[in-house]
Amino acid sequence: MSSGAKPAASSSKIKLTSRASSPSREIIAFARGASPMLHSSAPLVFASSDEKNAPVRLNDKPYRGKIEVFANTHGNVTVVNVIGLEDYVRGVVPNELSYPALEALKAQAIAARTYAVKNRGQFASEGFDLLPTTRSQVYRGLSSETPLTSRAVDETRGMVATYNGEPINALYTSTCGGRTEDAANIFNEDVPYLRGRECAVEGKAAFAPFTIKSSRDVIEIKDEQDLIYARDAALLGISGFNLPLDKVSSSWLASHVSESEVREWLNTFARLNHNAAFKAPDDAAKPPAFSTALISAGYGDARADTLFNNADADYLLSFRDGGEVPGPNRADVAMLLRDGMLSLFADATLRPKETMTRSRVLHAIVRMLASRNLLALQKGTTRPAASGVMMLRSNKGKDLPVAVSNRAFLFRQFGENLYQMKTLALVGGEPVTFHVDAKGDVDYLEVRPANNGAAADRFSSLSNWTAQLNLGAVQARLGRSVRGIGPIIDLRIAKQGTSRRVIDLEVIGAQGVAHIRGGRIRSALGLREQLFVIDRVYDDRNRVSAFIFTGRGWGHGVGMCQFGAYGLAKQGLNVEQILKTYYTGIELTKLY
Repeated sequence: MSSGAKPAASSSKIKLTSRASSPSREIIAFARGASPMLHSSAPLVFASSDEKNAPVRLNDKPYRGKIEVFANTHGNVTVVNVIGLEDYVRGVVPNELSYPALEALKAQAIAARTYAVKNRGQFASEGFDLLPTTRSQVYRGLSSETPLTSRAVDETRGMVATYNGEPINALYTSTCGGRTEDAANIFNEDVPYLRGRECAVEGKAAFAPFTIKSSRDVIEIKDEQDLIYARDAALLGISGFNLPLDKVSSSWLASHVSESEVREWLNTFARLNHNAAFKAPDDAAKPPAFSTALISAGYGDARADTLFNNADADYLLSFRDGGEVPGPNRADVAMLLRDGMLSLFADATLRPKETMTRSRVLHAIVRMLASRNLLALQKGTTRPAASGVMMLRSNKGKDLPVAVSNRAFLFRQFGENLYQMKTLALVGGEPVTFHVDAKGDVDYLEVRPANNGAAADRFSSLSNWTAQLNLGAVQARLGRSVRGIGPIIDLRIAKQGTSRRVIDLEVIGAQGVAHIRGGRIRSALGLREQLFVIDRVYDDRNRVSAFIFTGRGWGHGVGMCQFGAYGLAKQGLNVEQILKTYYTGIELTKLY
């Protein structure tokens, strides 16, 4: 196996290629200021007698095998690293996939080996097999090898992917955006093993390894407006408030609070606030008296009365029945309304003379706890959960395991609301808010969906992207691909492939219409991928002035998804399962 080695930049013209079959030019070597030292029309071979301890070097970089140099027919120098197949794969894997998941690296090793076997001799007319770039596979020799990637190569030694007994053209792409595409739609070649596939484990089993469970019963909520109060009850429950959590429901929350309940809850809040002097009054179940008591428990002083004058209070109480709030309580009510701890009813009334519902009392106390930083909630971003343990992303680069109690309150966001759940899937990337009990276990957890979704390639920074091109930029980029249609005025997606990639882009010009099809679309537009949708920006004359491309993925989108392979490995799939996820109908075969 021969592969081009990439020398450092220099003033000489060096073409990164490989072995020459029959060089037709002569190499002449000079020493500085001296006559020619060497003439050779055959390749020069540089090798080491002790490859293990003193490998051959090119531009100070070590390489296994030998280095051959010859003059090519273009008048340049061709530099070749001649090595065995396994050593070649050792120099490819760490440069094509660097994430530390052994089964994914083994999948990459088999794909790289299979690609090399299938494409060996691709550049024979130029005297080498493969290029060390993305045009073939990225190869950087001995200096790029790592213990883990070499282990992956060793454990798959001689293994290739085959279809009907023949090595496949094992194409792979960096980030597939959740689905791969049929080769026919990108490269105009129908290949049975290169079909569009989902970049995920199918069915509910996909989330089983990441599931967090709780045995706690779900609070019975019938009205959407009560969802926030279910969260309030859970937060107060884990904060030491005496709540009958087995009885909390929409009907319980909508009922009037008793004097004994509100008194006990206010006293508990004062204790958490280190306000030992506070003692709840006997009649704090109506909004005015409750407001004054909550301000006193929260701040230990007549804060609102000090900071608000009568005009301030009147301004904030200018709703239908604001005049019914007694003078001694007006500043307190005004402050709680301003800070969102109290709210009006839908008819813009506070109903100062009515006993408050439990939900309104609990919500006000939770908001006050939050304002005083007494809820002790922590925030983080997850990594994929493992064996029922939440893993948090650490600034130090290591996952931080946090056990979740089997009696924890679990909440997940759907739309704008949080809903209590008995199970949650933490696939990685979810923003979480949580509370840790005295034992160090999470007893309250709320989860918001990960921005990158749940596809196996979600760990890639390019699983989602946006690019904006003004009309001039589009004209400049597409001008080489479409001609005779005049100035471009619009773009339209005419056809999508199995993965929803754009495989026919209609370019609308002032004088006609043209089409760009297949894999040329991505390169013509200069985008990362062609799995995208288009939005338009219009000028003041209602003409398109720019296009916004919202897309997923990076690469051609055919074959194995490299970031997806990593995600599947994290999910517990082995090398064979990973490869068969992306290559349809293949088998793994030992060549030697």
